[in-house]
Amino acid sequence: MSRLLKIGLTGTIITALCCFTPVLVVLLGALGLSAVVGILDFVLLPLLAVFIAISGYALWKR
Repeated sequence: MSRLLKIGLTGTIITALCCFTPVLVVLLGALGLSAVVGILDFVLLPLLAVFIAISGYALWKR
């Protein structure tokens, strides 16, 4: 498996896990950074799109 595909799939899985489950919200709350929770959607959704695009590009090049 190519390195770009590994990066894309790993990033997609981690970002999806943080985006669709409360893992990151609980972690930030435990660390005392719950003020950051409001901007997570502005960061995680574009990041998910970028990692999906990287995975798609790596599959297309393969």
